[in-house]
Amino acid sequence: MVRPLGLPFDPIERAGASWEEHFGPAATMRAATSVFRVQQILLARFDEALRPHALTFARYEVLVLLVFSRTGELPLKVIGSRLMVHPTSVTNAIDRLVAAGYVHRRPNPADGRGVLAGITERGRAVVEEATSALNALDFGLGDVPEAELQTLFDILKRVRLGAGDVADAEAAVG
Repeated sequence: MVRPLGLPFDPIERAGASWEEHFGPAATMRAATSVFRVQQILLARFDEALRPHALTFARYEVLVLLVFSRTGELPLKVIGSRLMVHPTSVTNAIDRLVAAGYVHRRPNPADGRGVLAGITERGRAVVEEATSALNALDFGLGDVPEAELQTLFDILKRVRLGAGDVADAEAAVG
C-alpha cells in the first residue's frame, strides 16, 4: 500500500514552485504529477479492498470484462486490447485466475492458435463480492464531491482521446 506521506507541505506544490524558478510555468507538470500520485493512491486502495478476494485490480478488470462479455468468454488477444495491456500481462493474469478457479481456458475454435478465457461461477461470485468492496470504497474517490466526478471524467477523457485511446475520437466525444 502507498503510505500517506504526512508531510507538513504539499510536495507537488513545492516542486511546482521550484519548477517555475528553474524552468517556467508549472501547471502541466503539477497536474501530471498529481495524476500519477492519485494513480498510486487509488491502486493501493483497490489492492487493499481486493486482497481478501485474492485479486489485484488488474485481475479484477479481467473478470469484469468477462462478466460484461455476451458469452462470458473472450480471446486473450481481445482482453489485452480492451484493457490496453501487453499479451504477457494478460497471460499472467489468466494463469492466476485459472489457479484461483475464477476462469477456465480453452482453445479458440475460431482461431486455431488462439485461446479463450471464460469466467466460472466462482469467478462471477468473486466479482460480485469484490465490486461491493470497491463500491463501498467509492472506488477510492470519496473525497471528490459527486457533482465533480463527471467533470473529472471529462477532463481525463480529453487526455485519453488526444492520445488516441479511441479510433474515432470525434464520435467518442458525444
